[in-house]
Amino acid sequence: MSIGGVLLGLVNIAIVVVLLLIVGLIAVWIMGMLGVQPPPGELRKLYLALVALIALYMIIALIFGLPSVSVIPFR
Repeated sequence: MSIGGVLLGLVNIAIVVVLLLIVGLIAVWIMGMLGVQPPPGELRKLYLALVALIALYMIIALIFGLPSVSVIPFR
């Protein structure tokens, strides 16, 4: 794998992590607008841990050259 491919993969992983964090932020914001109590700190930490595990999975898939999600099956 070329250096350009690795860098592109790392940028893609960063984009996924930022998008997941934005989804969590929007969920907390909407809950605040509706007057619902925001999730407790432990649940927020679990969400961040889930995002970190997804990023770790994607990094390992990038290192070993495995597809992280197969949209079109290999024939």
